Amino acid sequence: MTAAPAPLGAQRNWWAGRTRSAYLVRRTARLLVSLALLLTATFFMIHLVPGDPVRSALGPTAPASLVAERRAALGLDEPLVTQYVDYVRNVLHGDFGTSMTTGESVTDVIKVRAPATFKLAGIAFLVAVFVAVPLGVLMAALTRDSRRRGLELGFTAATGGLAAIPSFLLAVGLVYLFAVTIQVFPVAGRAGASSYVLPVAALALAPIASLSRIVRVEGLRVLDQDYIRTARGKRLPARLVYVRHALPNTLTPTLTLAGLLLGGLVAGTVLVENIFAWPGLGTSLVQAVAQKDFPTVQALAVVFGTVVLLANFAVDIALGVIDPRSTILES
Repeated sequence: MTAAPAPLGAQRNWWAGRTRSAYLVRRTARLLVSLALLLTATFFMIHLVPGDPVRSALGPTAPASLVAERRAALGLDEPLVTQYVDYVRNVLHGDFGTSMTTGESVTDVIKVRAPATFKLAGIAFLVAVFVAVPLGVLMAALTRDSRRRGLELGFTAATGGLAAIPSFLLAVGLVYLFAVTIQVFPVAGRAGASSYVLPVAALALAPIASLSRIVRVEGLRVLDQDYIRTARGKRLPARLVYVRHALPNTLTPTLTLAGLLLGGLVAGTVLVENIFAWPGLGTSLVQAVAQKDFPTVQALAVVFGTVVLLANFAVDIALGVIDPRSTILES
């Protein structure tokens, strides 16, 4: 007796689940390859320094015995393949070596400094998303069908100019205006909620401008769709039309750009932290580069690179889950 064929809906669900699983496997494999390339690049970083990196770090007057001792401590007297294997194994075990200038464990430095950086970047990311998305939807609603051309011109000009300003220049301007001239917020340091205002603003203003522009453009496209006209034809309240029908359909491009912004925010903390004397990884990275502390530079490059890769990976997975019709599942 021949078994009855599965319902069409069940077949589609099975295929969608299979497609998502294959997509997840492919994206995970790409993430692992990217992480391997990141580790390889950071390993060769110390070997691309002209001359002896240990001599460069310790200075030309350092005794030869001290240079040899440091080279042995870093494993630089071993064959290159052995150095690479040891480096990867140590990193996978959470051991990033010892600072050449302070003698501290680099892993301990990261544990102490990372929370300040990730908290700053996380708050800036949330502020950017929760300001830019409603602002973009609002501007799409106000300027749809070529209405309010002056408002549209002012919005695009303001956000375009703001998005083009680097975060460290925004930081300098905010410090001059709100910490030196008006003296509303502290100039530098991490002490209390008020100390977060200027660093968060410096990191979030440009992403707010970029993301709100994308949300507005996508919102204009969504508001021109037939199902929006149908919702309006049923005389649904404007709040329901925009929040329930328009906003969810702008999530795909919004999530894509937001993921890129998250990686950029973490990287942008490097300069912003130094302007505000923020006790985070960015300040440590700049100090390590200035002092030629190569183990610390390697470790922080791995940390920042891993955060960017994981942010992009999370966005790709979220897009595949939220929109099963997306062509991203085939990539």
